[in-house]
Amino acid sequence: MDAIVLDDVPFEPNVDDLLRRLHVPEGGDQKALETMIAEALRIARPRALYREAYVESRGDDFVVVERMRLTSRILRVNLDGTHRVFLYLATCGGELAEWAGAKADILERYWADEIMQAALAAALAAVYSKITADFGPGRTSSMNPGSLADWPIEEQCSLLALLGSPEEAIGVRLTDSFLMIPVKSISGLIFPTETAWENCRLCPRENCPGRRAEYDGDLYERRYG
Repeated sequence: MDAIVLDDVPFEPNVDDLLRRLHVPEGGDQKALETMIAEALRIARPRALYREAYVESRGDDFVVVERMRLTSRILRVNLDGTHRVFLYLATCGGELAEWAGAKADILERYWADEIMQAALAAALAAVYSKITADFGPGRTSSMNPGSLADWPIEEQCSLLALLGSPEEAIGVRLTDSFLMIPVKSISGLIFPTETAWENCRLCPRENCPGRRAEYDGDLYERRYG
């Protein structure tokens, strides 16, 4: 099937939540941040792209999804017993990225970065909601190229190729170093699973603000070695 474009993603950031996360006290800074959020809401257009796909074959450290080889031992093991997957790409949108890039003040750039992250989260939530509504996959987990050394960032090329023409569809392109523009974009593969999976369990980085699960130093040898 062709990739489905979500170009009307609702974006209604929680102002109180942003104030807390950015540690903005009541007073002048709060008013300034609220003004920036209002600016962002006038131009923000988070978008996403997703599609259903099927695993055609498997090797020791790879799977083939519709003639495209995805090389990762962890991905291959996580997809044991799974034949259907969902590929996705979500972005805060070029409009918001351009707006943020025009901010000269260091504090405003920091705030703008968090607002873009909220827009990306809205696009990602829309993807999960649509996949649940349209396909009913049950419990799922996801993996993202570049999150772990086992599935390197170079694999973005293969994943985005399976999604068709992301730049034409939602304005996301890859640089020569395999980073996405806008930078607040994320690609990944969602798969049904009986056991919850988080990339964080294999990532030893300390004090990570985005950590969702504790690092398990023995997990790779136990399950993937």
